Amino acid sequence: MQPLVAVVILNWNGRKHLENFLPSVLEHACAGMELVVADNASTDDSVSWLVANHPSVRVVQLEQNFGFAKGYNEALKKVEARYYVLLNSDVEVTAGWLDPILRLMEANPGIGACQPKINMYHDKNSFEYAGAAGGWLDALGYPFARGRVFDYCEEDMGQYDDTAEVFWASGAALVVRAELYHRLGGLDEFFFAHQEEIDFCWRMQLAGYRVLVCPASVVYHVGGGTLPKGNEWKVFLNFRNNLVMLAKNLPWYELIWKIPVRFLLDAVSAWKSLFEGQGIYFKAILEAHIGFMGWVLIRHRRSVFPISKKGKVRGWYKGSVVWDHFVRGRRYFSEIVGTKE
Repeated sequence: MQPLVAVVILNWNGRKHLENFLPSVLEHACAGMELVVADNASTDDSVSWLVANHPSVRVVQLEQNFGFAKGYNEALKKVEARYYVLLNSDVEVTAGWLDPILRLMEANPGIGACQPKINMYHDKNSFEYAGAAGGWLDALGYPFARGRVFDYCEEDMGQYDDTAEVFWASGAALVVRAELYHRLGGLDEFFFAHQEEIDFCWRMQLAGYRVLVCPASVVYHVGGGTLPKGNEWKVFLNFRNNLVMLAKNLPWYELIWKIPVRFLLDAVSAWKSLFEGQGIYFKAILEAHIGFMGWVLIRHRRSVFPISKKGKVRGWYKGSVVWDHFVRGRRYFSEIVGTKE
C-alpha cells in the first residue's frame, strides 16, 4: 500500500544532525508516514550508523553527491507516496506537526505545496532565516519572508500565525504533492543548491497551483542564517541562480529591463564588498554573472522550464525590498508589504 506521506531527508556526511534530529521525526510520525534518508554518497559513517541504530528508516543510497536539487530528484524517483516532505537533516519537528498541513492539503486540491512555521532551533522565539512564516518575492526577484527581511529575523509574537498564501515554501521543510512534483519536472538540477525551491514554487504557481504556509505546524531549524561573505561557492550559486530563475519565469517584457537593473544592483553590492576588503565576494558575483550568461547562451538546455505561464502568482511584492530595507530602514515584513499585497 502506498504511504500517505514520505518524509525524505537528504544527507551528506551528516551523522551528527541525524543523531540529534532523527529521533524527533520518528517520535512525531503521523499515521501512514514513511521516513526515508537519501544519502548523497557520504564519506562518513552516516549510512552504517542509520542501519545499526534505526533499521525502520529506509535508506536510499545515491552513487555520488548530486547536491540538493538533483539529490532530491534522484531520490524521489525511488519513493512512492501521495505527499513528499523535503526535510532538512537539522530540523527538529514537534508533536502533530504534519497533521494540520495534510488536513489543509487534503481539503484543498489546488494547494500544491505548503510549509510549516520555521523558527530558530537555538532561539525558538525567533523566526529562522530559511523560510520563517512563508516566503515572498519582490519585483526584482529578491526573496524575503514573513518574519525575515534580508539578515533581520523578527521575534515570533504570533503576528504571522494565520494560514496564508505565499510565493515560496522553504526547502527546509517543504510538503508537496508527489504527482505534481514529478509533473513539474522536480527541482531544477542546474541550480545544484540555493533558491531551487523558490524557482520550483514559481513554476508551480504559474501552472495554476497555490503555495501556502500553515503556522499551526511548527518546526525548529538550526540552519546557518546568512551566508558568510567569504564562502565563494554559496555566494556564486545564490546570485547566479536568482538571475536564472528570473530569466525562466518572468515574461519577456519584464525580463528585458529587470535583468539589467539586477546586474547594476549586483555590481553595487560587489564593489561595496571589494572596498570593504571582501574580495572573494566581489569575485563570486562576477563569476555568477559570467555563469548566468553561459546559461543564457548554452546551458539553458539543462534547466526545467514552466509547463504553463497562465497561473496567478501570489506572494509577489510589486515594490523593492532593497529600497524599503536599506534606504527607508524598514526591518519588518508588515512594514514593507503593508496593504500592497
